[in-house]
Parts: sequence; structure tokens; C-alpha cells
Amino acid sequence: MATRDRRRDTPPPRTGGSEAETLRGFLDYLRTSVAAKAEGAPEPEVRTAAVRSGTNLLGLLNHLTYVERAIFLGDQVTDWQATFRAAPTDSVAEVVARYRTAVESANAVLDGCADLAAPVPRPESGKPAPSVRWALTHMIEETGRHAGHADILRELIDGSTGR
Repeated sequence: MATRDRRRDTPPPRTGGSEAETLRGFLDYLRTSVAAKAEGAPEPEVRTAAVRSGTNLLGLLNHLTYVERAIFLGDQVTDWQATFRAAPTDSVAEVVARYRTAVESANAVLDGCADLAAPVPRPESGKPAPSVRWALTHMIEETGRHAGHADILRELIDGSTGR
């Protein structure tokens, strides 16, 4: 194991008073945290399974990219299990950049959503969309769950801790 890098913990956000500002503030906080866990992680450990399920740090971020795009942009995913693996040719920097691009695109959609009860705008897919409130809540849950996994996986890789 490499030297321990102890980051200063970043407290949860102090967001505005509205429900939308609070939900988006917490989601962006988690998004930043999970991207930071993968950023700078060494090869090949970043894609090596550290637990019996086969989960690895780079795969988690790759999966979250697909979830962001499916929930907020309406992308169709036919094999969710496959999203937990980054391509062997993908670098850490490329996966992190793709995730950040997906987040920016999702936020652009959210910027146009004034009503949390309204459905997430979708390109013509014919498939019903969840409400903006549900989508934000689900992404907080999904990202938070995988951020916890990423915390453990990164610590197993090189001892790095903190948000």
C-alpha cells in the first residue's frame, strides 16, 4: 500500500432555502466527492476488483456516468451490469472527464426545470420520465451509495481517505 493521503474532510453543503437548491447542492457535493476518489488513482489498481463482487473504482464512476445520462438525458441502457466496467483502453482521466461531461449535461437539463413535480424533459423516446424531484432524490441515493463504495475502494488502493 502506498503512503496515506489524508484529505481534509469537506462538510456537507450549506445550500439555499428552496427544496431544489438543497437537492441540487447535495447531489453536486456527492458528484464532486465521487469524481475526486477516482481522480489520480493509480493503474491498474483503479480497475482491479478489490471485493468479491468484482466492483472496482473506475467501474463505479463509469456506471454513474451511465446513470446520470439515463435519468437526466433519457439515454437507454440495455445492460446495466456492463456499465460497471470501463473499457481497457479508457484512462482514469478519460472516465473522469466523461463523468463530468455527463454531470454538466444533466445540470443543463435541470437548469431548465422550475417545477420539481414536472417530468424530466426527454427527447422523444416514448418512455415516461420520472419527476424532477424523484430524479434528483434517486441520483442523491445512487451517487451517495457509490461514493461510500468509492471511499472504501480508494482507501484499499493507496490509503487515501477524506472527501
